[in-house]
Amino acid sequence: MAFWREIRPAPDHPVPAGQEGTSDMTTIYKICEQGMWRDAERDGVFGGSAVDYADGYIHFSTAAQVAATAGKHFAGMTGLVIVAVDAEALGPALKWEPSRGGAVFPHLYGTMPLTAVRWVKPIRLDDDGRHMLPPLER
Repeated sequence: MAFWREIRPAPDHPVPAGQEGTSDMTTIYKICEQGMWRDAERDGVFGGSAVDYADGYIHFSTAAQVAATAGKHFAGMTGLVIVAVDAEALGPALKWEPSRGGAVFPHLYGTMPLTAVRWVKPIRLDDDGRHMLPPLER
């Protein structure tokens, strides 16, 4: 099920100076529920979560940001996957925008084609309820 009814135009926020073309910016990450990802695989496209829909874009994180994203927005949740995405494959609909604390996050103004996905892996919790992320491309 796609959440997108109307896609807002993407603002003109280029990749921040000094970050364009770096390996940190090549692969971006999306955390979502396994069931939501199964729906995306069935549909051939990922339309985002309810939060993404409400904000008008799909939220992503860099390798340096994803652990904090998991802790802040998915604390203690099970049944999650992490999706590694080729940022360049998303084209001009992907914008780098300031967010919490002034950090710059990737936001996709549209749906994500599954052809941009590099891999999908489950996220497990350790004994203290913290997410154990797989090795990430930096």
